[in-house]
Amino acid sequence: MRILIVDDHEVVRLGLRILLEDQPEMEVVAEAGDANEALREVERHHPHVAVVDIRLPGRSGLDACKEIHRRFPATRVVILTSAADDDFIVEALRAGASGYVLKQVGGEELVRAVQAAARGETALDPQTAARVVTRLRDLETRAEADSLRALSPREKDVLVLVAGGKSNKEIGAALNLSEITVRNYVSNVLDKLGLANRVELATFAVTHHLIEPRSRE
Repeated sequence: MRILIVDDHEVVRLGLRILLEDQPEMEVVAEAGDANEALREVERHHPHVAVVDIRLPGRSGLDACKEIHRRFPATRVVILTSAADDDFIVEALRAGASGYVLKQVGGEELVRAVQAAARGETALDPQTAARVVTRLRDLETRAEADSLRALSPREKDVLVLVAGGKSNKEIGAALNLSEITVRNYVSNVLDKLGLANRVELATFAVTHHLIEPRSRE
């Protein structure tokens, strides 16, 4: 397994080389101290995995990750950093990183992340994984709230009635609308919320406290 180490501190690179080459299946084929040098080394050696620090002089490690992912998709990138910032983590994954490991978690986690990346998997140390899950849930909740705000008052009325199990005919009678108009409203609501059917719509409504969940007999 060919590995590139990208870090602007020579002592850190030396420590990583010793750690990784202690694994019988791993070979560090090159080192780089900045993003531009990293790209040159990737082009020269075509490593299976690049271990990249976020904070580099000049262009950041995230910039290097994006460029490697775009130009050399066969090379997987594992971000190794002391930056536990939630935005950095999400941005790294969006940039195409196959892993994100905090320097303080220990060498075994890095080795596992490199091995997983080489297999084409995504690897996060446990602490980072927990932060990512929380962060993505927050982003998802915010996006859903924005979608809900995009509904007109009438669409919200239809949403509540559909989620309450009413048929199009019953909704039409309640809101003084034709069935065709109700059908159009339902279609619009599903499109705006990115939902597939009335079951998902009911789940959405309960999750956002638009209706109370039905009690079971």
